[in-house]
Amino acid sequence: MTADWGAIEAKWRGRWAAERRHEADPGPGKKMFITVAYPYPNSPQHLGHGRTYTVADVHARYCRMRGYNVLFPMGFHYTGTPILGMARRIEAGDEEVVSGLRDVFGVPEADIATLTGPERIADYFRREIREGMVEMGYSIDWRREFATTDPGYRRFVEWQVGSLRDKGLIVQGSHPVGWCPDDGNPVSQHDTAGDVEPSFTEYALVAFRAGGRVLPAATLRPETVFGATNLWANPGAEYVRARVDGEEWVVSEECARKLGFLGRDVVIEGRVPGSELVGTEAEGPQGGRVPVLAAGFADPAKGTGIVMSVPAHAPADWRALEDLGGAGIEPAKIIDTEGYGECPAREACERLGIRDQGDPRLEEATSEVYGKEFYGGVLNSGCGRFAGMPVREARDAVREWLGAGALLELDNAPVRCRCGAECVVKMLDNQWFLDYGDAGWKERAGRCLASMSVLPPEISGEFGRVLGWLRERACARQRGLGTRLPWDLGWIVESLSDSVVYMAYYVIARFVNDGTVAPDELTREALDYVFLGKEYAGATGAARLMRAEFEYFYPVDSRHSGRDLVPNHLTFFVLNHVALFGEADWPRQIVVNGSVLMGGKKMSKSMGNIVPLRGAIAEHGADPVRLAMVLSAELLQDADVDVASVPGIARKLEAMLGACGAPAPAPGPAHAEDRWLLARLGRLVEAATASVERMRLREALHEVLFGFESDLQWHGRRAAARGGGGGAVLRRVQEARALLLAPFAPHAADEMWERMGMPGTATGSAWPEPPGRDAAALRDEGLVRGVMDDISNILRATGLEPRRITVYAAGAEKSAAYGRILGLVASGSADMREVMRGLLGGEGAGWAKKNPEFVQRALRDVLSETAESRAARSEAGGADEEAVLRAELAPLARAELGAEVAVYSEDDPAAPDPAGKARHARPYKPAILVE
Repeated sequence: MTADWGAIEAKWRGRWAAERRHEADPGPGKKMFITVAYPYPNSPQHLGHGRTYTVADVHARYCRMRGYNVLFPMGFHYTGTPILGMARRIEAGDEEVVSGLRDVFGVPEADIATLTGPERIADYFRREIREGMVEMGYSIDWRREFATTDPGYRRFVEWQVGSLRDKGLIVQGSHPVGWCPDDGNPVSQHDTAGDVEPSFTEYALVAFRAGGRVLPAATLRPETVFGATNLWANPGAEYVRARVDGEEWVVSEECARKLGFLGRDVVIEGRVPGSELVGTEAEGPQGGRVPVLAAGFADPAKGTGIVMSVPAHAPADWRALEDLGGAGIEPAKIIDTEGYGECPAREACERLGIRDQGDPRLEEATSEVYGKEFYGGVLNSGCGRFAGMPVREARDAVREWLGAGALLELDNAPVRCRCGAECVVKMLDNQWFLDYGDAGWKERAGRCLASMSVLPPEISGEFGRVLGWLRERACARQRGLGTRLPWDLGWIVESLSDSVVYMAYYVIARFVNDGTVAPDELTREALDYVFLGKEYAGATGAARLMRAEFEYFYPVDSRHSGRDLVPNHLTFFVLNHVALFGEADWPRQIVVNGSVLMGGKKMSKSMGNIVPLRGAIAEHGADPVRLAMVLSAELLQDADVDVASVPGIARKLEAMLGACGAPAPAPGPAHAEDRWLLARLGRLVEAATASVERMRLREALHEVLFGFESDLQWHGRRAAARGGGGGAVLRRVQEARALLLAPFAPHAADEMWERMGMPGTATGSAWPEPPGRDAAALRDEGLVRGVMDDISNILRATGLEPRRITVYAAGAEKSAAYGRILGLVASGSADMREVMRGLLGGEGAGWAKKNPEFVQRALRDVLSETAESRAARSEAGGADEEAVLRAELAPLARAELGAEVAVYSEDDPAAPDPAGKARHARPYKPAILVE
């Protein structure tokens, strides 16, 4: 069949909405509050955006089926500069943006013409994204929808930042930030093209003087100034003469620009060719004159464009001097480190066989020397008053002594603002900052992280590392959409700072949306009562409703977001919760997923690999797209979605739908293969449940869609050999698979459920419980299937057309020994010596001693079996193999091979054995004679 996914999905979305299926109110049952990062409505969504929301929706739907009262809300992030940047580019007629909207996302030209301002753009794409989420079948409580510029939300942000300031966690000062020079605003990840978080490094400036000029060098190792033997300048570059705080400096033009953003008074007065610097001399702060030598690696875009050379301790400097023939310069060792002699840089280069400046192993040599010297080095007598100091202590002391200040640079440059401008580091004065460097605050956040579940577990260490390096962060800007600081109206709360505890606003948003509470009623006192339980004289009925709603739904039980948000939003989510709320309301879980790739590359218009989400839904259907996303990768992996695979997934769903159309058969007698299929169904339910609980969704879905197919095929063979039947157990399987599929493909699951004539819906039913465990059925069917496979292998190898097959089951003594070996393996013995020792110490020791070859082969047999098979045999005990094979194998072989099957025990003295096969029989591995 070919399903009309559009019609099927529209039908079920309509029913869910009519039944208000996904609206969550406080009730008597257990609750689950699941949130996911809300989107920026500055463009339509593509497949990459859909992954995080699909994973979160699968989680929400699964929890509902487990009996939870699930709150799964959604909002829209208007604040910040992304929407401003989009508005500016559309207004300017930016062809890349306009063509992307028109040609990639299919936005009509007439609609593009209406996108004339930030709010209009946000409203347009909010509707677009919301419709896509509805079409994807996300089980969202839309009563709680809000935008971050709504009046009610502004009052909530005022409460948030005001509370943090009252606790001394928002401070004013001068700090470096990533900065967009065109927008005149600090930038963070969501403000930049490609969602890059600006990160920067602080270099110490070392002032070398030549006459009345300063030739400053930038270094991460100011303590090595005592070993400086020369400077490097690029003869092919042009430098500038700049008056910096009243003093004449010679630096690259790029450096002069950076210094201006760092609060220095910089005026460019002229230009100096790099070739004029080469051959001059300068005096360093350590005393003595050093020459300026030519080097093409002195990059004007990095540092000051002038490089301090310390050849004894910097492998790149040593190698550069060697390439110049030494230039008459002798390296000066100033750090003593165990394992190094007179020139650590030379020794590292020689050990690694580095022969020129282009050798990539220079980086390895540099890392080795720098690391060993930082952790184990001590400044020697050539370092004046700093002699005897460990390097890790001397670094800051020497930096302060040098007194030339610092240069801060983006270490992941170039970073571009969404407006297109290249970002820099700026020192902001009188800026408002969240004091994330506060030790007490970090300690509480660490306790929260230690108490919560982080999935997958291997990501948890990243949060600790972020907490370790996190420091002050700008929480306000002067342009963009958002909420003004209530105590300083010239500033607007920065876009990440207003978006870390918005989950609390979801809880009360429906009361604002339906008019129960006016935004002006959300005062600081009222919200202190709602969120913190503080005394409030104005606690009206509406306030008490909001307080009850908060007490029921908080804390956040699971927060879903992408891995790229661990260094910022997700860590801030923890920090701000522990600052604002009581410990009982700290979040309980964070779920982190990777990105979505297309053809192994990140989606981008320039790569031509963007697939619009709504376009994919229209072409393939929402459920096939949902399944393709989940099947593409486990949580933390970057999912490479193969759009070409979606039609195949759709066909699989269609086949499952087609199998659900027949009326339920009347119950009949349960045969061996029926009991076995039910037991295997129990294993499927257990495995899928365990996988979803660990958020290993790909694993769970693969089991549901594909892992059961071979079992169904085997059951079909057995039923056909019996002459039909098994319909009742197949219906039970179809019902269970529809339920297991429901969180992943809700529309298809509900359609399957209806076609089977089941009451209600699959998505509204309970998650299936595994049928009772039937170890004997698993044991016996495993035996039949294994022997049938062995017969097939014999026939393939010999090319025989069988007339008669004789099967010899293992005798009693072998079966008893096998049972003891199985028990020993289950208790942890897997070595032949250990197993033999165990057998010789118990019943049947004499027989085991006489038959070590059998013991060895039986042990191999046991170890080659699956854990499930071993467990079933242990639990059910030894099988009556002769009876099982006679009753179940014989009719199957007769039907499929046209051969008569005779079954004997090898202990049967009347058993015909013309080829002497019987003695080779082993438990679950009978001997076989084909004639």
